[in-house]
Amino acid sequence: MLEHLEALAHTLGIPIRYERMEGETTFPTGGLCRIKGNHVIIVNMSAATGEKVRTIADALRRFDLSQVYLKPALRDFLEKSDSHPQNSKG
Repeated sequence: MLEHLEALAHTLGIPIRYERMEGETTFPTGGLCRIKGNHVIIVNMSAATGEKVRTIADALRRFDLSQVYLKPALRDFLEKSDSHPQNSKG
């Protein structure tokens, strides 16, 4: 699943940066941010694979994916575990 989410981010033009976040307490696994006006997903490189998947999926759900082709399993994953309504910040 991680590879599919990374590929989707690439398709959307959103870079994913894996960074060390030792001692961070606010966003220990990472999340979506803007750097110089561009969206970037920052992921704690020490996080477990499941946490990385959750972090990237949560970030990608913020974008309108209705016009993007997704494999059915990936779309189901993003929609079923969606705790935030989808909007079009992207």
